[in-house]
Amino acid sequence: QVQLEESGGGLAQAGGSLRLSCTAPGLIFSNYAMGWFRQAPGKEREFVGGINWSGRSTRYAYSVKGRFTISRDNAKNTVYLQMNSLKPEDTAVYYCAASRRVAPGVRDTEYDYWGQGTQVTVSS
Repeated sequence: QVQLEESGGGLAQAGGSLRLSCTAPGLIFSNYAMGWFRQAPGKEREFVGGINWSGRSTRYAYSVKGRFTISRDNAKNTVYLQMNSLKPEDTAVYYCAASRRVAPGVRDTEYDYWGQGTQVTVSS
């Protein structure tokens, strides 16, 4: 069973930055599109952004576009989520996910493997 591993979560002030990482041991990483999702208390899990297998194509949710950047290093089996200009409403558990699809989808049903999640808390 493939298990993705997120790291880098924590506490940040509004306007600050955090960088999340996700590694995928045991996965042929370059065969997968990768996505980031988040779930705030009392809310459904939502798509944050995704990146295709090569890293040349990305997509973002409207709420984070221009503030968050996804990148990947296939040699390190790692995908990153750089989060800048953080807002209190970005507070959530963040999950990375891997998809066998060519391009990253926006629905969590389009992803095959998931991490356990990492908490991000943004204070005002």
